[in-house]
Amino acid sequence: MDEFEILDSRFRAYVLPNASLVKLGEGYAWLEGPVWFADQECLLVSDLPNDRIMRWTPDGGMSVFRRPSGFANGHTRDRQGRLIGCSHRHRCITRTELDGSITVLADRYEGKRLNSPNDVICRSDGSLWFSDPHYGINTDYEGGKQTAELPPMLYRFDPQDGSLQVMADDFEGPNGLAFSPDERLLYVAESGRQFAADPTQHIRIFEVLDGGRRLSPGRIFHKIAPGFADGFRLDQDGNVWSSAADGVHCIAPDGTKLGSIKVPFTVSNLTFGGRNRSRLFICASHTLFAIYINQRGVERP
Repeated sequence: MDEFEILDSRFRAYVLPNASLVKLGEGYAWLEGPVWFADQECLLVSDLPNDRIMRWTPDGGMSVFRRPSGFANGHTRDRQGRLIGCSHRHRCITRTELDGSITVLADRYEGKRLNSPNDVICRSDGSLWFSDPHYGINTDYEGGKQTAELPPMLYRFDPQDGSLQVMADDFEGPNGLAFSPDERLLYVAESGRQFAADPTQHIRIFEVLDGGRRLSPGRIFHKIAPGFADGFRLDQDGNVWSSAADGVHCIAPDGTKLGSIKVPFTVSNLTFGGRNRSRLFICASHTLFAIYINQRGVERP
């Protein structure tokens, strides 16, 4: 129970008193973009500054899946189970085909290069939604300094016709994103001005309109403190499990913080996986942790 902080009685139902935080791997530079492959019982996760993707399995532990990775950040799977990834170095969205070859899906908008795609998700209609801030090309640490050609934006990519559509362009720094269980809402982390005296630390929420072709104006859903929201995932009840400086925060659909899982290092990202998608895999700076909870993540491809 030491790992859990209960602020609202609703959170108590998600706590397993005999489940503890387990260290799965350590010694990495900065872990990001975890994605669970249930059919292969493995987790892929980016060791971003080291330009590689790591693979974890229950029996084999951690191993290198791909190096170089193009300084890969966020990942998801599409409706066919293929790996979709964000590349900082190559400033694009990629798809790993079933034969292992890599296809570039999107690297430009209206003739200008994308910035540094950060996180990506797949909707049930097969469309890919991704954030494109400047973070990855601002320093040499995560892929190399390059010149931005576009403002930070949120995009929708249609793999059927290859079209790329701007869904929102009023971000200082869009980051992690996720749909509600019914896909009627889209949550997007706004983490611009990370090193400023007044950083943006909130999660915004949008209504998904016109069959996924348009978004309502965004509003602030919740402000993360301490730290800021980098990545997050939703459970079956619509709760948001978000990264923070002191661990993982669980936020109810009404924006109330229910409680948290205490983690000794800053959390960057997380995902549900394992048996019945009831295990949280947590990227905490240089260490990968996992913990079982009494809740299941939203089933996504």
